[in-house]
Amino acid sequence: MIVSASYRTDIPSFHGAWFARRLADGFALVRNPYGGKPYRVDLAAADGFVFWSRNTRPFRPVLADLAAAARPFVVQYTLTGYPRALERAVPSVETAVAEIHWLAERFGPRAVVWRYDPILLTAATDAHFHLANFTALADRLRGAVDEVVISFAHIYAKTRRRLDAAGVDWRDPALEEKSALRLELEAWAAAAGMRLTVCAQADVGGTGAACIDARRLSDVAGRPIDARVKGHRPGCLCAESRDIGAYDSCAHGCVYCYAVADHDRAVANLAKMKIRIEPPVARGTAD
Repeated sequence: MIVSASYRTDIPSFHGAWFARRLADGFALVRNPYGGKPYRVDLAAADGFVFWSRNTRPFRPVLADLAAAARPFVVQYTLTGYPRALERAVPSVETAVAEIHWLAERFGPRAVVWRYDPILLTAATDAHFHLANFTALADRLRGAVDEVVISFAHIYAKTRRRLDAAGVDWRDPALEEKSALRLELEAWAAAAGMRLTVCAQADVGGTGAACIDARRLSDVAGRPIDARVKGHRPGCLCAESRDIGAYDSCAHGCVYCYAVADHDRAVANLAKMKIRIEPPVARGTAD
């Protein structure tokens, strides 16, 4: 069994102490996001872990402990470098780039995947922005990662409300435009020594992503980890996993986020859990 931690929140950024306690106890009780009873996930029996994060620095001791215990993991590390109006409290590009390099140097390049995800088209982040931004980030991550995952933003109803409330001039581009941009990004990724994969959007072409990837975990572990493909939605190539996160518990403040309905509510939820939120590092001109 592979444990996903978590596409519902950023456990390494905000819930590392909770995860360490759950790991020590060998299990996690997880609130069912669709109603019904909480479910139990046996962490002691996990074959490997996939962490989803924008900031693993607070989580370094946990990662070191997992590596020392020969418990394999992969970090899906999101770095987009968007303006603060779109992601108000994420770490700076400099911080994220340095952390991705640290992860690769400490645990190997197969242990970290860069996510340029989601691609959001706005007046401030048009196709020209994405080409220049992606190219600059890919160059800075050269040698640290061998794969970059992209997807185009799904504009769910709650996402639309948040974008509109923030005054973001956004648009959902036509499929042809998405496919053309994917092709250009793919070429720049290849030039930087990375394979570009697309998360659950087969209609834009390219190679499909397996974000929860048993083969990559096997490479990290140095032994086979078997898990059947069991995607979360059409086009998803992820291996079967159990997620242990909770929605509305991430304070990064990304206006395009599908996992947080209200940023202020998420901050309040973290305050109730007595989780201190570090202010983001100020962005430099390179951001």
